[in-house]
Formats: sequence, structure tokens, C-alpha cells
Amino acid sequence: MEKSNDSSANGFILEGFSDRPRLEMVLFIVNFTLYSVAVLGNVTIILVCILDPRLHTPMYFFLANLSFLDLCFSTSCIPQMLVNLWGPDKTISYAGCVVQLFSFLSIGSVECILLAVMAYDRYAAVCKPLHYMVIMHPQLCVRLVAVAWVSGLINAIIMSPLTMTLSRCGRRRINHFLCEMPALIKMACVDARPVEMLAFILAILIVLLPLTLILVSYGYIAAAVLKIKSAAGRRKAFNTCSSHLTVVSLFYGSIIYMYMQPGNSSSQDQGKFLTLFYNLVTPMLNPLIYTLRNKEMKGALKKVCGRH
Repeated sequence: MEKSNDSSANGFILEGFSDRPRLEMVLFIVNFTLYSVAVLGNVTIILVCILDPRLHTPMYFFLANLSFLDLCFSTSCIPQMLVNLWGPDKTISYAGCVVQLFSFLSIGSVECILLAVMAYDRYAAVCKPLHYMVIMHPQLCVRLVAVAWVSGLINAIIMSPLTMTLSRCGRRRINHFLCEMPALIKMACVDARPVEMLAFILAILIVLLPLTLILVSYGYIAAAVLKIKSAAGRRKAFNTCSSHLTVVSLFYGSIIYMYMQPGNSSSQDQGKFLTLFYNLVTPMLNPLIYTLRNKEMKGALKKVCGRH
């Protein structure tokens, strides 16, 4: 415990990309640009969904929540990473590391479940169009989002203390650009297999179970679309779901690769860039995916901007 307290007093050193100093300034410029676009895009979607009455529907309620999550997800670690990339100081306080880990675990978990909720919403819209507003009534929408948030917070409340209290024998260097659970577990100087096993079980519940629900929903959607006789009808149904399916593929693809495999099966650099992808690139792309492929969102943007 005495050695463990060393990191509590002095914090941690986020090594990040310090082994490639020439790459740091390039990464700072690229990541600052991507983060700015992500913040601007997600704030715009939230404001448009609030300000335009035509978007006060279940689909856009969930989309606004997704944008809020993406905003929180990136902000939980990207500003700290930019500070560390800018200069020689790579430290993060113990409290800062705890907050970063808790935020990362909770928000990531909420997003996994929210994407499953959005898939169910698309299933109701395509497969039960006449009963859609009865099924997806406002109270149910709020409850589904609440379930996502509570589940994510429970995951973080369980895993954050277990990860942070692992004995590290004075080790302070984290071979990552953020306080991520796998990197912190690898620093442990004790047997961390029970914590890894619990993390794997929770990942099945929070990652694979929602993904299964998404796949089942899209299975029913695909069957319903194939029954539509008109090409225009099929195209409209496809456009309704394609944006969400693209977002699911981007987010879940990187998350599963990172968390659903043995701890040492991917290289450290690969893990850093994958984390950067789902923590920054995906939140930056999501607003573009939803606005570029959505006539209602483009119309609402023009209206809010004063263009008719």
C-alpha cells in the first residue's frame, strides 16, 4: 500500500507518443482540428434537435443524446492529451486519472447501450410504422435513455475502484495517452486476472449483448425492407437506417477489437491509435454521417441558420 500511495501523491506519467517526438506536433495539430470539428458538429446537432420542433421525435431525441455522449467522450481525455502533446510535461494527477477512467468507462458503456436503443427505434419505425408513435412514446424514450445511463454508471462504479486499487509497486508510467483500464491493469504488480475476468464478463453484458440486440433488430429490418415492393420505399427504409448502421460499425468495430481479446494480443501503438479512433474520429464523423445523409437534419440546419 505504501508504494501504491506514491502514485496517489504524485500522479501518473502518460507516455502517450513520447517515444516519437517528431510525431507529437503533427498529432497535436491533427487531433486539435478533429476535436474542434467534433465539438462543433455535436453541439450543432444538439442545438438543432432542441430548436427545431419538427425534430422533436424519438429518433432525434436519441440522436441528441448520442451527440451529447460523443461530446463528453472526447472531452474526457482529448484536452489532457493535447496538453501533453504540446510540451514536455506528460503528468496527470491521481484525481485526474480517476476522473478520466470513470468518465471513459461510464460514457463508453452508455453509448454501447444507447446504440442498441437507437436500433430498436429504427426497428419500430420500419417494421411497425403505423404503431411507431404508440410504441416509442416519450416516457419509454426517457426510460430507455435512463437505463443506458444507469448501466454505464454501474459499470464505472464497479470497475474504476477495482482498477485503481490494484497494487502498482510504485510504477507511475502509463504506456498510453489516457488513463484507460487495460493500460492501468497492465501496470499491476499483482495477479490482476480476477479484475480482467470481471471486466471481460461486464464487456459481454455491455458490449456484446447490445450488439446482439442491434443485429437482431437489423435482421428484422432487412426482412421488412425486402418485402417492400417499390424501389422508392426500399430506398427510404435504407436511408432511415444506413446512418445508424454506419455509426454502429465504426464504434463497435474498434471497441470489440480493443476489449474482447486477450490483453497482449495487440501492439501498444495499435491500441493507442484504435483508442484515438473511437474516442475522437468516431465522435467527429457521427455528426457528418447523420447530417450528410439526412434530409430532415439538413433542412433543420438551413432553417436554424436562417436559410429557407
